Amino acid sequence: MAQIALIALLGTGLAGCATTAAGTDGTSTGATENEAPAQPADLVGEWVQSNKKSEESFQSATITADTIEVFWVSDGGNTKALYWSGTFETPTVSGPFSWDSQNDTEKTSGALLASSDPTKTFSFDNDTIRYEVTALGVTTTVELKRQ
Repeated sequence: MAQIALIALLGTGLAGCATTAAGTDGTSTGATENEAPAQPADLVGEWVQSNKKSEESFQSATITADTIEVFWVSDGGNTKALYWSGTFETPTVSGPFSWDSQNDTEKTSGALLASSDPTKTFSFDNDTIRYEVTALGVTTTVELKRQ
């Protein structure tokens, strides 16, 4: 008889371990309840090249709700020339993402140092925007950080 009582007690204890904690309204009381869901990155603003070779010559970018403009910057920031003007797609999910920007040829066709590519792929990860630039037959990856 004592063995049956012991088995019943152990069974009840194990069943209690197998259930999840719940609030009085049936919701979980786990630690993740207080964590806010990750939000998509807001890239609107000013960006500057973080992997520049010189303080005198680098690239910068301005992102608005639907456009990205990239500039060649020289003379320590005193001179700017348009390199890219195109579409910007606001991220809809958190984490890394990329987008293909469509060239605004009305703006870039008259800019001597602008890219003539119809599209340019930009990527965002770890607070850094990356894209490739080809000039004079040399291709490099530019990295931009928020200014």
